[in-house]
Amino acid sequence: MSDPAGEAKLEVKQASKEVKESENVAEKYSAMTVSKNSEMNMGDLSSAFSAVPTHKPVKKQIQFVEDKQEFSRFPTKAGRRSLSRSISQSSTDSYGSAASYTDSSDDETSPRDKTQVNSKGSSDFCVKSIKQNEFGRREIEIAEQDMSALISLRKRAQSEKPLAGAKIVGCTHITAQTAVLIETLVALGAQCRWTACNIYSTQNEVAAALSETGVAVFAWKGESEDDFWWCIDRCVNNEGWQPNMILDDGGDLTHWMYKKYPNVFKKIRGIVEESVTGVHRLYQLSKAGKLCVPAMNVNDSVTKQKFDNLYCCRESILDGLKRTTDVMFGGKQVVVCGYGEVGKGCCAALKALGSVVSITEIDPICALQACMDGFRVVKLNEVIRQVDVIITCTGNKNVVTRDQLDRMKNGSIVCNMGHSNTEIDVASLRTPELTWERVRSQVDHVIWPDGKRVILLAEGRLLNLSCSTVPTFVLSITATTQALALIELYNAPEGRYKQDVYLLPKKMDEYVASLHLTTFDAHLTELSDEQAKYLGLNKNGPFKPNYYRY
Repeated sequence: MSDPAGEAKLEVKQASKEVKESENVAEKYSAMTVSKNSEMNMGDLSSAFSAVPTHKPVKKQIQFVEDKQEFSRFPTKAGRRSLSRSISQSSTDSYGSAASYTDSSDDETSPRDKTQVNSKGSSDFCVKSIKQNEFGRREIEIAEQDMSALISLRKRAQSEKPLAGAKIVGCTHITAQTAVLIETLVALGAQCRWTACNIYSTQNEVAAALSETGVAVFAWKGESEDDFWWCIDRCVNNEGWQPNMILDDGGDLTHWMYKKYPNVFKKIRGIVEESVTGVHRLYQLSKAGKLCVPAMNVNDSVTKQKFDNLYCCRESILDGLKRTTDVMFGGKQVVVCGYGEVGKGCCAALKALGSVVSITEIDPICALQACMDGFRVVKLNEVIRQVDVIITCTGNKNVVTRDQLDRMKNGSIVCNMGHSNTEIDVASLRTPELTWERVRSQVDHVIWPDGKRVILLAEGRLLNLSCSTVPTFVLSITATTQALALIELYNAPEGRYKQDVYLLPKKMDEYVASLHLTTFDAHLTELSDEQAKYLGLNKNGPFKPNYYRY
């Protein structure tokens, strides 16, 4: 027969022992944690809880850190360095898994100093690492899934080879989407040599994948200014290879060839240009009577203006800003310089997130549109001291000057969504009194002597393609437009296009749009003969005159 009282005493004694042992363990852990001279690691933590001490622990005096840190309004110079290192490290860790394979390479050797050969034995390329080609091929295959219209054009025209004999030299962003365009041109019979129009937008793995297939690519992410022009020259100046077509984005390739290789430039059959800056340069050449080849202005085609400029920027502006700054836009004072199609897209996105958006404009029509859309139209100098974010979308130069940057408040963000890197006067910031700190990829803190810092993104270059990506579907529209423009110029009978700049024919714009409607299962209404006669239209289009504004 058991003794309840004895059992109860035994349980109390056992519980008291367990409590005492627990206190000993906790005491050991506390002393180890807060001691100024001890360093805790996971091994210490494990040993502290894995065993119960069998001897009476020696009590340790708990030591408190008495050092006090005073915080000033801005960190000291040494503090700034420490802060920038910690931010840089954390950003690398947090973004590493989401970033492109491009960013994971530890090889700091310049591609110009490497000797690389693809599986076919060719070394006529210069990329970061040809070994990345398999990863790049998967990127291209993913892009193809959302570029069905361009793939459809490839399949329809592949048997006819409309670009047979074409030798195309291209200078565009080198991304997975551009690779689908390049491979389409090759499938249609063209030979291609390619370089990048932006020193930050190249996807290294995609450049490697193109080089592996035999396309001569000269580009890598993070080129220097010297590398940029060297790559362009290598594309153009190749013994035994005479280009006869140019596909340009920004006009740098056209400008280089015109200045340095005038005899080669005169033999070009056509130029296709897709940016505001590049088109402006072409019109300048034409006005001066120096444009000796026909050129197609793709930038002002409806499919480029509305879809690449408006709808694409409406999505990609937020992607670029969020990835680089993690900023919350609700209530932020944002100024968008320029209310063209790019500016309209940026403003719509920022307004939807609750930003207080103001516009600067030189054009009264665009300014009136901004007013009717609910935005204030201001001069930048009027609001420069209150603004949180400035986004340039003009294609002009010195839109944001050093004087204005001097007056911006601490923590302001400055970035560019126009093609050219001349919109923000970045050169004026490279002076001895200002300190530059790279805090993460494409993000610099420019620090004034009083400690104020302005956050500059992509060194004033194109934000969305330098710091993020753009929607593949939109790039399919632009790429299809470019392919059709190249086919048109290359196959046009002599005399159709003179030495001038032309807009893409309206019929081609409509064809590009129709190819993409199947993605949405959209069904067009057809005109009856009576309706077509009443409107004075062909039943198959074009449906709008060239002067129509969509």
